[in-house]
Amino acid sequence: MFIARLKFSIRRILWMASSAAVLASAVGCAVSQKTVVKPSQAPAALQTATKEQLIDSYNRQAQAIQSLNAGVSMKLTAGSAYSGVIEQYHEVNGFILAARPASIRVIGQAPVVSKNIFDMVSDGSTFSIYIPSKNKFIVGPANLERRAEKPIENLRPQHLVDALFWPAITDQTPVLFEEASEGASRFYILTVVRAQAPHSIARASDAGNAMPGQPESSQRPAANWEIARKIWFDRTDLRISRVENFASSGKVDSDVAYANWQNTASTVYAWQINVTRPSDDYQLQITLKKLTVNEPIAADRFALPQPPGTDLVNLGENPGGDTHKDSGQSPKEPQH
Repeated sequence: MFIARLKFSIRRILWMASSAAVLASAVGCAVSQKTVVKPSQAPAALQTATKEQLIDSYNRQAQAIQSLNAGVSMKLTAGSAYSGVIEQYHEVNGFILAARPASIRVIGQAPVVSKNIFDMVSDGSTFSIYIPSKNKFIVGPANLERRAEKPIENLRPQHLVDALFWPAITDQTPVLFEEASEGASRFYILTVVRAQAPHSIARASDAGNAMPGQPESSQRPAANWEIARKIWFDRTDLRISRVENFASSGKVDSDVAYANWQNTASTVYAWQINVTRPSDDYQLQITLKKLTVNEPIAADRFALPQPPGTDLVNLGENPGGDTHKDSGQSPKEPQH
């Protein structure tokens, strides 16, 4: 009897041990999964750099371009999910002429027929926009803050200057350095700060009293500091992938993404530039098709006189938006 009971106990212990092993194996299979990453899916190797190296790289890129003449395609998206209305406009071809410190001319043309849809210029102080289909010639100060009901009417030529020309970072400018990640992407970020000017509403392009393309400085007496811009470097190639510009009180003035960097003359340049302006409620995608840099551009190619018989809209002097007839010379289009 004793021997029989002993054999039964041994068989029970062995059965329980076997069941526990099977259960552990089943649970282990349920919560653990081994994935083999294919070589084509493997993440790119990350490059490393110091803050000083990144500042030097940014400054060399900022100073490398003094002027540009580009054939482009442009696609405008007005509105956002936040505002509840999104309007996508047809892609148009066009030209961009720009020269430091703040001169720019942008022409948009209808596909196939190459008829001008708009022609706009800015010298950093004022802007002019000619819209042939509406027979309107719009002028105003470059720092105009008035927001139009239709986001497309917020588009200004000087908005592109901030995207095309960057101000250099001086040795006296405070800069913070950090690593960041978004999904599988890894970045370095330089955060340029400035002293907050009391009772001022300085735009990001005025960071540290600098015109677009001029060095940034933080030498303004104030008790507080604020972010002027954030410069993102993709760690797979250490190219600049994004620049966020901030207005006073921490508002994002513009968020510009850069991609498809290509060799151009003695430097490199991004052939895909996406400009997002949250406060103006629009996005503009710019794809370069041809590009010439650092060649002299005659001053008269940035001249846009009012065409005869068009309606003049002076946004700086006429808040109500009234128009009146005026006569001017025919606009002179740039040569490409």
